[in-house]
Amino acid sequence: MRVLIAAAAALLLGAFQAETASAASLVAQVSLSSQTMVVKENGIVKYRWHVSTGRKGYSTPTGSWKAKWASRNHRSRKYDNAPMPYAIFFNGGYAVHATFDTRRLGRPASHGCVRLHPENAATFFQMANRYGLSNTKVVISR
Repeated sequence: MRVLIAAAAALLLGAFQAETASAASLVAQVSLSSQTMVVKENGIVKYRWHVSTGRKGYSTPTGSWKAKWASRNHRSRKYDNAPMPYAIFFNGGYAVHATFDTRRLGRPASHGCVRLHPENAATFFQMANRYGLSNTKVVISR
């Protein structure tokens, strides 16, 4: 009987470890003070990019969120149909997305979203969809 219980426990532990391994994590750490985003894949830094966050009068929220939904060719309903390609939404209407105003990257310029160079936004969008939005976290700090 003990052998049977030990075997069942080993099977359950193996299944749990396999599930944990397949649930890889993707974390985007955004620093408002340095206007950068560090992308970590399973704890390993893969990318470090310049971003633009909320300019004067528009704040970017601080905190930690799981990605909620993604939109490849999103347009803002709030700001004159402005393009928001490769958008990963994490908190209501706030998203990490591409901008075509790349000369402003590295300093606050948005209405509160986290803007990236289009190539970097496409990379992050692809990674988030590969890992799954429930395994993608956006962390924003001062």
